[in-house]
Amino acid sequence: MDIFTDLINETNRLIDAANQNKITLRVFGGLAIFWHSRSDLRFFKRDSPDIDFVVPQEDRHKLEPFFREAGYLPDKQFNLLNGAQRQIYYRDQAEELRVDILVGDFEMCHKIPLHDRLQIDPVTIPLTELLLSKAQIVQLNHKDALDIISLLLNNDLGDDADGKISLERIESLCAQDWGLYKTTSINLERIMELLADTRLNLTAEERIIILERIRGIQKTFAKMPKSLAWQMRDKVGTRIRWYEEVEEVNR
Repeated sequence: MDIFTDLINETNRLIDAANQNKITLRVFGGLAIFWHSRSDLRFFKRDSPDIDFVVPQEDRHKLEPFFREAGYLPDKQFNLLNGAQRQIYYRDQAEELRVDILVGDFEMCHKIPLHDRLQIDPVTIPLTELLLSKAQIVQLNHKDALDIISLLLNNDLGDDADGKISLERIESLCAQDWGLYKTTSINLERIMELLADTRLNLTAEERIIILERIRGIQKTFAKMPKSLAWQMRDKVGTRIRWYEEVEEVNR
């Protein structure tokens, strides 16, 4: 975990400096999973030295001077073309550490709004949105599945103001977005199937904990209010693509 000791220290340095400059930086991705799974890192697998941040739309013009002052170089071409939605910075000429920043909401296969939500946790995006940022991945790979398992094992359902996974927030987002609901539902079913894999080395009690939390989310889906438009889209189902295709950025 030496590489992550460095990344955690650097992340804390950047967030502290951003706070002093009235910039709201919050982590998502691998380091956020690490942060919320520190009590049990069995399922945390990473080998890429990147830091992923989200910033509010109103802070995007502050990013380049801030990161230059912090010792980073901008990816000028990428930022010129994409800076309103995404920006990339490198710690040095060797590009050994990349900072990848989403501006505004989280938008990949599905959109997860973050407006007025970035003050809930002082380091990461809210735990609920962090879970959904993984559950919204249509082509879920094994690493992403392990991230979901890690979050569900180490974090209870409850009030997100208490640092828990909020069923109320999940309901609010999925009742408005059938596509997000559908992909999340599919992936939770995949996780339930994966839990039977003995190679995960989960105890029977741990499997029950994860299953109960998944069922809590599924019960929320079953009882949440469904608009007429939502119900009509549900009838169409997966015959029509319900997600955005995401292109990987390799810099």
